[in-house]
Amino acid sequence: MTQKHKNIWISAGEMSGDMHAANLIRALQTQDCGITCSGVGGPDMRSTGFNALFRVEDLSVMGITEVLGHLPRILSMLRSIRRTLRQMRPDAVVLVDAPSFNFRIARYARELGIPVFYYISPKIWAWRTGRIRFIRSHVHEVISILPFEVDFYRSHGMEIEYVGNPLVDMVNWDEIDAMAPLPQRIGLLPGSRKKEITSLMPQFAVAAEIMHRRLPGLEFHCVRAPGITEDALRRLWQTDVPLHMHAPDNRYSFMRSCNMLIAASGTVTLESALLGTPTLVTYKVSPLSFAVGKRLVRVPYVSLPNLVMQREVFPELLQENADGAVLARHALAWLEHPEQMSAVRAQLATLRTMLGAPGAPARAAGIILKALGTAA
Repeated sequence: MTQKHKNIWISAGEMSGDMHAANLIRALQTQDCGITCSGVGGPDMRSTGFNALFRVEDLSVMGITEVLGHLPRILSMLRSIRRTLRQMRPDAVVLVDAPSFNFRIARYARELGIPVFYYISPKIWAWRTGRIRFIRSHVHEVISILPFEVDFYRSHGMEIEYVGNPLVDMVNWDEIDAMAPLPQRIGLLPGSRKKEITSLMPQFAVAAEIMHRRLPGLEFHCVRAPGITEDALRRLWQTDVPLHMHAPDNRYSFMRSCNMLIAASGTVTLESALLGTPTLVTYKVSPLSFAVGKRLVRVPYVSLPNLVMQREVFPELLQENADGAVLARHALAWLEHPEQMSAVRAQLATLRTMLGAPGAPARAAGIILKALGTAA
């Protein structure tokens, strides 16, 4: 009797999740060539043949007040997803981070008796720890990519599968290790959400102007995120300092080529840490979002490299410190004292060994398929 191939619903609620979900889809397809994947996805997921019934680009908002402004559209999407899940009845639902959005989908799946897997578990160790009760009752299995999450979940009486970090698989290490950073090249990564870009890019321009006056030989390069146009970024670059623009393709080689980076907090900072490039981490949300977040967040750092290494390797310049003059002051301190950047690079050299061996997406796919009874 021929085994029926599985239909898996995958939901990525933001662009960084889209990247990781795409690699998971490829691993699922490798281990079960007949598997079909549908759900909520972005450009990386669509490139695998994924059936994106809903677009992750429509969810690219941030902060509490920012989400409120888009709430009617998000709720309408969730109602459509609920109807679609009821009609499709997939064999499993895989959620990728984005708990505020994906918890709703977990609830719908449980109502339908569909097993839920959480790949890239939500950061409940950072805030709203009580949500672990929801995960315990709605999620069949949690798959983690960060080593320190294991102890947290186990301390709350929950098992978790740690598969290592998928970023390790995404880098050509021989090529990266052979590259020497260019001393004059400064990289700018203002994020993937429109709101964070409009908050940060003008401050990056102010910082560049100050830095260029002090060190005229500096070159400023910006990598645009998928779905963000060059025109949108240049409109926010309100300075005569030249800006070189790069597509997101081959961004790892570009990031490695930079002497340092200024980046929005997010997955990209863990990427830059793995690549060994010193980075100033910055972020800015509405005053209300920040005030609420400060009361709820229970971890000492916001950036993943600092959390993994349990110390501030990358300076975190948040909210009022996400200011062009402050960014320039920290950047110039590094550039004018190269020994400081050398010390940062020495600390980053240990990070790779802390994030597991290559093969995280394949291990995650194996866990899901084994649970569904289709593993080879």
